[in-house]
Amino acid sequence: MPVRTPDPDPSENDDARGARRDPLDGIGGGSTGSSANPGWLSDVELAEARRRLPMLYVEAVPVRTDGMGQVIQVGILLRATPVGEITRTIVSGRVRYGETVRDALFRHLENDLGPMAFPLLPPQPVPFTVAEYFPLPGVSAFHDDRQHAVSLAFVVPVTGTCEPRQDALEVTWLSPDEAASDAVAAEMEGGRGSLIRLALASVGALR
Repeated sequence: MPVRTPDPDPSENDDARGARRDPLDGIGGGSTGSSANPGWLSDVELAEARRRLPMLYVEAVPVRTDGMGQVIQVGILLRATPVGEITRTIVSGRVRYGETVRDALFRHLENDLGPMAFPLLPPQPVPFTVAEYFPLPGVSAFHDDRQHAVSLAFVVPVTGTCEPRQDALEVTWLSPDEAASDAVAAEMEGGRGSLIRLALASVGALR
């Protein structure tokens, strides 16, 4: 089954991620070309860029913490693929041209978790790792059959109510031990089970 780096913004058009068209997040704009926004690319231009350039992404592992700031739950998105299979993933999407990393993080968190999630983002977010997705399996722990993608990955506490949008079916809240389990890793797309473990290790929640 092809595994892709999801682009969860419904405001633009492109090929499908799950049940909807894959948004272009300011890098491309479907068939509208560059007339609507000078930062957009046409479908053909985006495909050509993907063959020649790494694409920049942000990814977020949503967590809930206790009064001492310790991670007690990890939010994993459940979604259906175009072929009807159920997979697990995390918040993810491209950084738009001219957009700060913080703004991109906030936009994708709101897109996937809803406007009432209330993520806690510092003024200058620092990634816990940089994940490299390659179109050929085996180059790294992460795979995206469309492109070479470089992803800045963050752990983001959320304090509000999460109501998944886009093609996500639900947000499943798991304990750190459950989220780091082999069973969950086997259901994560693109090798993101490794990313979950790195996230938990970065906040001292991996035993």
